[in-house]
Amino acid sequence: MANLKSLAKDTVIYGFTGMIGRFLNYLLVPLYTAKISAASGGYGIITNIYSYVALIIIILTFGMETTFFRFSNKDDENPRDVISTSLMAVTGVSALFVLLIFITLPWLAPAMGYADHPSYISVMAIVVSLDAVQSILYAYLRYQHKPIKFATLKFAFIILNILLNLIYFLWLPELYKSHPDVIGKIYDPSIGVGYAFYLNLVCTGLVTLLFWKELTSIKYHIDWALLKRMLSYTWPLLLLGIVGILNQTADKILYPIIDPTPNGRVQLGIYGAACKIAMIMAIITNAFRWAYEPFVFGKSRDKDNREAYSAAMKYFIIFTCLAFLMVMAWIDLLKYIIGRDYWDGLKVVPIVMAAEIMMGIYFNLSFWYKLTDKTIWGAVFSFIGCAVLVAINFIFVPKFGYMACAWGGFAGYGISMVLCYIIGRKYYPIDYPLKDIATYVLLTAAIFVAYMIVDFGTNWANITFRTLLLLVFFAVLVKMEHLQPMLKKLPVVGKLIK
Repeated sequence: MANLKSLAKDTVIYGFTGMIGRFLNYLLVPLYTAKISAASGGYGIITNIYSYVALIIIILTFGMETTFFRFSNKDDENPRDVISTSLMAVTGVSALFVLLIFITLPWLAPAMGYADHPSYISVMAIVVSLDAVQSILYAYLRYQHKPIKFATLKFAFIILNILLNLIYFLWLPELYKSHPDVIGKIYDPSIGVGYAFYLNLVCTGLVTLLFWKELTSIKYHIDWALLKRMLSYTWPLLLLGIVGILNQTADKILYPIIDPTPNGRVQLGIYGAACKIAMIMAIITNAFRWAYEPFVFGKSRDKDNREAYSAAMKYFIIFTCLAFLMVMAWIDLLKYIIGRDYWDGLKVVPIVMAAEIMMGIYFNLSFWYKLTDKTIWGAVFSFIGCAVLVAINFIFVPKFGYMACAWGGFAGYGISMVLCYIIGRKYYPIDYPLKDIATYVLLTAAIFVAYMIVDFGTNWANITFRTLLLLVFFAVLVKMEHLQPMLKKLPVVGKLIK
């Protein structure tokens, strides 16, 4: 019982840290889009470079975080050897990566479109390398059951990063106008968007120093035989990780390559900013996923597991359809998250959100190959989806711009989802309530079309109308799922129903 209580406490802390952390980082979006004009292409630079970072962190960690947990809990492995070998392997690969970047920087920066700002590449190379090392150190904290320190360090980075960004993007630019001689000693307006990367380096470096106790407590050596076994385990994770992250970032990496003009960077910034509103759906689906994954593996021991998975899928789709309608109902308010000159990109929001829903459905479907140990199918589905996304980008971006990026993600996730469902019917058939699911999806589509067609000319009238339609969806949900008895027990809602 004590172990279960400890697990519950740790899970709450880790989950709370992740959710709040993502939300706080989200606050940088309105700051950047308010202070960096769309026409400057600055936010396009941020979108592009951080997409590379997301991919490179997967490569530099090469699944070693998960592998560390797997091997440190084996009875025939020494946990001290595992942490030392894991940390040195990731550190070695990261150091070689930084060295390679600095050697090739004179031609790499122009090839990536940053000939005038090669420091953006070198600085973020150091940042992503430190992040890779930190991923093993954070795993070590989790292994030692130190959730408080884990959360403290995570929040230390986030809070420090937000404060420094507020100082350098909001306060110092205003002070510089009246006191250039004094403020000019710590702030240079010509650096502009570069501060987003430099401040990240400062925060990442400081947090790395806060791991001093862990870094000095490890007896550094590499067990080569152990490393060989770990690499044998981790390479499929690396493959899955690369393909998975490419599905999320390939369009933002490819856009400046397909359209290397200054306008291409401007359009990428608009697209990237609009996607941040759509990422509300990603946060919602991740919250559901956080609760769903342990549920699935726990249910794998029960006889009624397939019925449970079927019900979970239906409620996931209900949950995300409702979230989709809520975001689109109040899009006229949510659009203020980003600067006005980025509003042209709002038309991609419903497409990107729909793609996120399909990604979530794919994730739920994917448990059949995880539970049957046929994980190779995951790589196949992800690779096909990524190939479709990349092909659509290369073919249609030159003509349709960032709209092709949005539809590329939609098609890529859609194909992965459909393939996973079809193949899963053969290896692990589950009778999903397709009729109910179709009803909710069609109802969502009908309400969304009404959102788009009806326009009363004012934001508040439109929001009121859309909210009423949202209540229609909720009413259908209550009736179909027989929720009246439960709602009648609620203090205020119960009186309204009666």
